[in-house]
Formats: sequence, C-alpha cells, structure tokens
Amino acid sequence: MAKNVAQPVTLTSLDQKLAMAKRCSREGVVAGAKAAIVASIATAIPTLASVRMLPWARANLNHAAQALIISSVGGAAYFIVADKTVLATARKNSFKHAPNMEA
Repeated sequence: MAKNVAQPVTLTSLDQKLAMAKRCSREGVVAGAKAAIVASIATAIPTLASVRMLPWARANLNHAAQALIISSVGGAAYFIVADKTVLATARKNSFKHAPNMEA
C-alpha cells in the first residue's frame, strides 16, 4: 500500500506553484489568441464572400450580424483552446512532479 507522505509547505514551494500556474495560464492565453485569430480569419472570408454573392445573405445579414458571426467563432475558439492548453499543461506538470507511488 502506498504511503502518503505529507510534505511541509514552504514559501519557496508556494512560489514555485504560483510560477507554474502563471506559466500554464500564459501558455493558454497565447494558444487561445492564436486560435482566435485563425478562426476569425477562417470565418470572415466565407461570411463576407457569401454576403456579396448570395442574394439571401445580402438581404438578411447586415453588418452587425456579420460581426456577430465572426466574433462568436473567434471567442469560442479562444476559450476552447485556452482551456484545453491550460488543462494539458497542468496535467503534464502534475505528472512530472508527482512522487513515485509504488505498492
């Protein structure tokens, strides 16, 4: 059976955990921003092209609707990718620094 060894909480260990959390969140922000830019461009091109070419889109999609379509896709991409990146980085770091639990 594995023993649970309590490690004393020191100021340096808390600083290390805080620095790791900041790095994880920073990586998430950067990855989310990149995904939002790519998704916005990938959405803007067909949206703007369809408004110019399709009569239905020209009649029903005003400038606000076009902006809403593009920004909602960009926002969704940002939050999805940022969340996945933060979770993946935290998981990777938690396994890297976990003590060996052998029975």
